[in-house]
Amino acid sequence: MAKTKVKTAYFCQSCGSQHPKWQGQCSACKEWNTVVEEVIQKEEVKVWSKKESKHKVKALKVADISIENEVRIQTQNTELDRVLGGGIVPGAIILLGGEPGIGKSTLMLQLALGMKGYKTLYVSGEESDKQIKMRAERLGEEDSDCYILTETETQNIFNHIKSIEPDLVVIDSIQTLHTQAIDSSPGSISQIRETAAELLRFAKETDTPVILIGHITKDGNIAGPKILEHMVDVVLQFEGDRNHVYRILRAQKNRFGSTAELGIYEMVSHGLREVHNPSEILISQKDEVLSGTAISATVEGMRPMLIEIQALVSSAVYGTPQRSATGFDLRRLSMLLAVLEKRCGFNLGAKDVFLNITGGIKVDDPSIDLAVVASILSSNEDCAIADKICFAGEVGLSGEIRPATRIDQRILEAEKLGFDQIFISRYNKVEKGKFAIKIMEFGTVEEVYQTLFN
Repeated sequence: MAKTKVKTAYFCQSCGSQHPKWQGQCSACKEWNTVVEEVIQKEEVKVWSKKESKHKVKALKVADISIENEVRIQTQNTELDRVLGGGIVPGAIILLGGEPGIGKSTLMLQLALGMKGYKTLYVSGEESDKQIKMRAERLGEEDSDCYILTETETQNIFNHIKSIEPDLVVIDSIQTLHTQAIDSSPGSISQIRETAAELLRFAKETDTPVILIGHITKDGNIAGPKILEHMVDVVLQFEGDRNHVYRILRAQKNRFGSTAELGIYEMVSHGLREVHNPSEILISQKDEVLSGTAISATVEGMRPMLIEIQALVSSAVYGTPQRSATGFDLRRLSMLLAVLEKRCGFNLGAKDVFLNITGGIKVDDPSIDLAVVASILSSNEDCAIADKICFAGEVGLSGEIRPATRIDQRILEAEKLGFDQIFISRYNKVEKGKFAIKIMEFGTVEEVYQTLFN
């Protein structure tokens, strides 16, 4: 019997680059001590045959390609459908990443159990079937057409898929799978790349959507080769703090929709509850009006919402002033402080400034600048802003207030939540007659300061 020659190669565990020999530093990502040796000898292993696909692929002229909208699968989860752009596209492969314990498995099991009228297969390589059964009892969705499979070998998984013929496959997680075609340990670069390629081939040839749950590294990136994110159609990030009850679902990549949408969930005892009106949870409920607080009207994707911004300005105790921001870009905070000092004459260079966006979310909408400035000035003057005032405007380097995009949606959201006034840029084109809320227009930060505190 002839010996099979073992073929090895060297892969970077950080970026997945292949090298002909071992080296201390990866030449692609410049990381040290990440290059390891892996066996890449392939065997003739039957995984998924094109004979089993539902349709044949052939080349078409551009004029012959139909542009009719694809029928999407509704997941019965409004927040997830919003982030995906209206539902799951048949044949799509989706990658969901997030920190340990954030609720990825709970969200996907809740999805698999709640899709009425569809046959789903939940494949777990991390938990036993009894553990998943206990979680399903807690979620209260036992009566569903969902199959549970505890398996890590792709060949066995595909055998079960052929017998069950599910409409949706969930893999928890991609780092636990391994294929006989690669002689290396599960979670290695070669195994992740090969198992993902097999699942991608299966999804495209059978029009069966596949959702992959992925681990993340200590840097917050999805573990495995970067090519994994290029192979999939959608990359979702599940964010949040385990000490808080709210979770944010964002799309980092979406071939079938926008990446600006976000979904908000609340972690409760019976699973993840969808939050349909995030403005109510992002604004603190308090009995008295305090200084350093301002409400901003922002837009995430197609969803307008109001967020609360808190600022604390105090004298620097240690000599060097501190600048700290939670949920807001620290460099933009430094820029706004420089504008207030240079253009408006406020002496903030010798004071500590702390900024926080409540609810544990991160916002990068530049139109919250006016609310940030108002909260800083309120804390500096120790004078509270009226609780029925909100802000929407971008602050420029000259101290001017620039117009906010989609201002009508912001005004309507503020009006719906009972606000009396909204401060915007005078350069926004707004029909004042169609809104019940009072619209205040300003051109510079000085005008806003004079109106609020004088």
